[in-house]
Amino acid sequence: MSFFSIFLALVIEQVRPLSGQHFLHQSLRQWASWVARHVDAGQKQQSWLAWSIAVGAPALLALAVHWLLALTLGWVFAVAWNVALLYATLGFRQFSHHFTDIRDALEDGNESLARELLAKWQQVDASALPRSEIVRHVIEHSVIDAHRHVFGVFFWYAVLSVVGLGPVGAVVYRVAEFTSRFWAGSRAARADSPLFSDSLAHAATTAWQWADWLPARATALGFAIMGSFEDAMDGWRHHAQKFPNDNDGVILAATAGAIHIQLGGAALKRAAFADTELDSTDADAHTGSGSTPGRVPEIGHFAQVVGLVWRTVIMWLVLVALLTLANVLG
Repeated sequence: MSFFSIFLALVIEQVRPLSGQHFLHQSLRQWASWVARHVDAGQKQQSWLAWSIAVGAPALLALAVHWLLALTLGWVFAVAWNVALLYATLGFRQFSHHFTDIRDALEDGNESLARELLAKWQQVDASALPRSEIVRHVIEHSVIDAHRHVFGVFFWYAVLSVVGLGPVGAVVYRVAEFTSRFWAGSRAARADSPLFSDSLAHAATTAWQWADWLPARATALGFAIMGSFEDAMDGWRHHAQKFPNDNDGVILAATAGAIHIQLGGAALKRAAFADTELDSTDADAHTGSGSTPGRVPEIGHFAQVVGLVWRTVIMWLVLVALLTLANVLG
């Protein structure tokens, strides 16, 4: 069931991707705002209660519908429900158009347009970035988005569906990722949203780090297997600390080793701390220093990244297919 659900959801998403303004995304924003407004009081206990309600209620609803359909109408309808939820929670097309547009601009020699597109995508100042740094940023953000929109959802959906929890894993992972962005975000974003307390932002960020810990390492391992394994593992062990986020650092360090490319460095630090009051010395202290070993990023590396991601997708699909077969036979 898991394999067919994931495969069908990916196919449908390639044909008709959800936009950022889709009613499901708008509904999730309204739900998160409602929970924060009615439950969060700025204290630790209330913040964790708000997070539990925001994430737990959709997950329980998804599980209840899954079991109801499976018990009353049969597994075909349960699969259809899983496909619908996976369609809403994963997909390349939710971010890949940014990658494609910037790549096309660089291939046409229009670096100004590429900087504008990157700035609009990540809400950072890219006006002074040289060509290699544009490529570096695009690769870094695209790899992380591929993990969060595809591989992370793969992981928790496959793991929990094997033990009979249906689509719960996919829903929990996606809502946890969303609440981290929506409730935490930058200082400027939270200044415009006084309903979201610092305590709530901390709870959402901490919960997201926990939820993403295992999937991030599974993604890094997949990249290592599908790329240069020894170099990817070496990057994982020795260079993950050069990135501001532990889970993202593992993925990016493994990616850098898998395709022998430099990632990280000063440009990433400036973007990561653009909305804070830290100076460059403080940023170094928080993110480590320097970039990973490898070649300077070039346009040709885009194709290598795309190939690495798709090979890893196929690997995980095969693994999920084997898990599904074992579950059926068992």
